[in-house]
Amino acid sequence: MRKILIPASLALLAGMTIANAAEVTGTIKAIDVSKTAIKLDNGKTYVVSSKTVDVSALKVGEKVRVTFRVVGKKNEASAIVGM
Repeated sequence: MRKILIPASLALLAGMTIANAAEVTGTIKAIDVSKTAIKLDNGKTYVVSSKTVDVSALKVGEKVRVTFRVVGKKNEASAIVGM
């Protein structure tokens, strides 16, 4: 029983971590390099870690896919990929 329970518990925890992440696609409408943030055509702003994404390499009008999670009231992006 224990042999089944431990892997099942670990799988559940891994699933919860993945479930917190979401993806959205859209066109960049504004870039704020000083705040390392972008605003998409959906009206939402996504703050990125300067360690994971180089905001200065992005361009207004570029279509992107953003992987993010909501932390408090902020959308924290972990990846931004051009499409």
